[in-house]
Parts: sequence; structure tokens; C-alpha cells
Amino acid sequence: MTQKIGKLYAIGVGPGDSSLMTLKSVELLKTIDVIAIPEKNRGQKDSFAWSIVRGAVDEEQMLGQRSYLWFPMSKDHTITVPAWREGAATIAEHLKAGKDVAFITEGDPSVFSTWAYLQEELSEHFEALVVEIVPGVTSLTAVPAATQIPLCDGEERFCVVPATYGVSILSELIKEFDTILLLKCGRMVPELIKVLEPLGLLENATYVSYATDPRQRVFTDLREVPEEFCYFATVQLSVRGRKGVLRHGGQA
Repeated sequence: MTQKIGKLYAIGVGPGDSSLMTLKSVELLKTIDVIAIPEKNRGQKDSFAWSIVRGAVDEEQMLGQRSYLWFPMSKDHTITVPAWREGAATIAEHLKAGKDVAFITEGDPSVFSTWAYLQEELSEHFEALVVEIVPGVTSLTAVPAATQIPLCDGEERFCVVPATYGVSILSELIKEFDTILLLKCGRMVPELIKVLEPLGLLENATYVSYATDPRQRVFTDLREVPEEFCYFATVQLSVRGRKGVLRHGGQA
């Protein structure tokens, strides 16, 4: 008889504040057979996602096996691709044993998450893998909650780009969008300042580090951002040219 494979879950645990985890994700993590936990440094168990989970669920309430997967913070594909494949292979072994597995990830699994690579790799292992994605709160909404600046109203547009890509095309983006979210921008701040100053938009940029986390900091002047707040950082660039449009019959 063929062994029934387990079910795979991708669980978004939110941007940092453990209380923002969904009820569904909390209940799943209490009963799942295996919790797959991404770690930044091999063998160090240094997982931001896991720290978020432990803030919402007592460890003794989570009955499943912990399985740490190494996902190096690198742009070198000769390093990252083998790590993704190794992680996928580890999950595959649990699934083949008939165990249900939950992979946890910061924010939401469908938004700039390592989950995308795992899903692609695992699709090559199984033809009929059952997958369920449990969405989580993302930095896309956590950041404007911190800045208290709306992303857009009913007649505006916003875009989301990684800072390493978005800074170089910023002069074009501001022509098309009312708000631009630049993700992972911590080390790009000096370059971003050089681009925004000639455009007269430096005062339109708000920097948020560790949104919703106890370490959250908001800077309205990019020139004042200290180096220690370069992690989990997003810049919200608001070039919204209208105010109260919806209240005044659509008149700018």
C-alpha cells in the first residue's frame, strides 16, 4: 500500500507583533506534526519568525517536532539555491512519512517570502501535494499603520518594490504612483537620499524599522537614521498630491 503523504502548510506569522498572528495560524501550530522553522545562520536557531510564534503560543502547547531549515541571507545563487533544495528535501522527508508540516514565515507567505522557493522545489518532489497557505499581516500594511500615512485613497495608486531595484527607477515611479513602498532599504539610505534630494522629495519619505515589533522606530528624516536600525526596514514615499478628494466630489 502506498504511504499517504502529509499536507503542507505555509503560515504567515506577521511582521513582528505576536498578537497580530491569526487565530487560524495559532491553532494550526498547536496540533501540526512538524514545524519547519527558517534560520538565518546554520545551526544557530536564530529565527525571527519563530520568535514571533513563541510570543503568541507557549512552546509546551506546540506538540510538533521542530525542524530548522537554513536560509542564508545572500544574493549568491551558488549559496542560496542549494540551501533551498536542502530545505525542500528535509520537508519532503517529513511529508513522505505521512506527517503534516507547517512552514512559518515572517509577514505573508505570498509576499517576498522564502516560501516561493520552497513551493517551487517541492512541486518537483510531489505530483499531488496538498498545500494550504495561511495568510498573515504584511509590512505593506504594518508600515503605514506605523507612519499613520495612508497608502492611497479610492483614486490613487501605490507600488511595492525592493529598494535595491526601486531606487534606480524612482524618478519614473513617482510619475506613475502616489505612494511607493521601498522594502529592505536599510543599507540603501545614503543612495536614496542622493536620489530624493534633487527631486525635492526628501521630506516625503518616512523610514520604518521593525514595524509593529517592540523595537519599532519611525524616522521622518532619512538623514537621522542610525546604522543599528537598518534591519527589517521600509521607506514609505508619499507623493500624494491631493487631499480630501473623496470628501469633495473628486475635486483635487
